[in-house]
Amino acid sequence: MLLREIVEMQEDIRKLREDVDEGLVKRDAGVARIAGMQKELRGTIAQVELSTANKDRKGLLMAGADRAIRELLTVFKDDPIEGPLEEASMSVWAHMQLEE
Repeated sequence: MLLREIVEMQEDIRKLREDVDEGLVKRDAGVARIAGMQKELRGTIAQVELSTANKDRKGLLMAGADRAIRELLTVFKDDPIEGPLEEASMSVWAHMQLEE
């Protein structure tokens, strides 16, 4: 959704520039409006970058947790602790998935 909004904002800025160049919009008003739109665009881009970074971070954490859980289960295979360890691992996994 934000990516579509970025494309639309870029298109709006391009159209406004054309209108300023063609004299349909006063230059001073157009330049001020373009500056405001560009500031809004930069803010939206920053939101997308932050969201992407957070998703990447969570993905890396989940991959590390998955690896650790699999290694623990392999180490304790055929051990009396295997069942409780598997249940605890799934509980931790579920908790991590629910975290923001």
